Amino acid sequence: MKVLSTIQDPTFTGRDYSRLDKFFLQYIKDERDLPFIYLTIQISLTVIPLSVLLFMPFVAGWIWWAVAAVHLFITNFRFKGPFGLMLHCTSHRQFFKSEYDWMNKYIPWIVAPFFGHTPETYYSHHIGMHHPENNLEDDDSSTMAFQRDSFRSFLAYFGRFFVLGVRNLLDYLRLKNRPKLATRALAGEIVFGVVCVGLWFISWPATVMVFLLPLVIYRLIAMLGNWTQHAFVDANDPGNAYKNSITCINVKYNKKCWNDGYHISHHVRPAMHWTEHPTFFLKTIDKYAQNRAVIFDGLDFLQIFFLLMRGKYDVLARHMVNVNGAFANDADAIELLRYRTRRITAPSEVVPMPERRAMAA
Repeated sequence: MKVLSTIQDPTFTGRDYSRLDKFFLQYIKDERDLPFIYLTIQISLTVIPLSVLLFMPFVAGWIWWAVAAVHLFITNFRFKGPFGLMLHCTSHRQFFKSEYDWMNKYIPWIVAPFFGHTPETYYSHHIGMHHPENNLEDDDSSTMAFQRDSFRSFLAYFGRFFVLGVRNLLDYLRLKNRPKLATRALAGEIVFGVVCVGLWFISWPATVMVFLLPLVIYRLIAMLGNWTQHAFVDANDPGNAYKNSITCINVKYNKKCWNDGYHISHHVRPAMHWTEHPTFFLKTIDKYAQNRAVIFDGLDFLQIFFLLMRGKYDVLARHMVNVNGAFANDADAIELLRYRTRRITAPSEVVPMPERRAMAA
């Protein structure tokens, strides 16, 4: 296991702003979100023009495939992660000032579909269901009912979400009397579908490359991420964010994707700004120890997922952070990890051995 080391993840530091920075700052609510402006501009000047080019009749043969390859690389390997987590951050915290609220529609309605996001569905699912339910039974993306170190279980989890996720989301929002969110999600799904059908008659290969393939990739990655973020759940206290989520520190992913690795603190304070998580983590570190929270140093969600699917608990334990001696050794950590990946079908009546050790210490 590792000891808690210096945090290298990004925090906000003030700087002198250029004239262009100052121009954009007059429109956004929080100066710390200025990087989102430049990311949106980069995407708008690359991904969208390349997408349009694929529909042009004069682009054919090997040239079309060359453009498609560049589009696939830029969309899925350069921008997908940063964009997806920018959408996440701007869903929790308003991006543009209220007097420019129409600008807040640009990311979810214009840019997001090029990354496989149907407009409004992410917001309705994440803000309207996932956070209120906190990975518990009524959360349709809950991981609890699945064996979380089994690839077969993950395929079942993803398949159910991909086929029934939208229907279940709409049912949930209506049941919880959130009709506005249900209407927004349904409208986004319908508009996306109608646009794809119309574009199919112009160029079905371009429609697949620009909208449908990204849709499949995004929903797979989204479920893979949520699975890993909530892979280690304590059956005795599944609603405790310190025991149903994980935190990843000191990884390149946090620099690229706006500190998304801090998933425990994100569930503790969903509206906290992305630059505040490292500081908040250190200020509340004793709570992590008290709850024997799962913290990884040097591993991101994707690495954790593949290690988990291969049963590499020894590697996972070596990257875990042992705060205040919460774990006796690697074997103690492995025992807790294995317990917290078990399928949860009913509340456990027996305190498992890893928790007894923590209370007896």
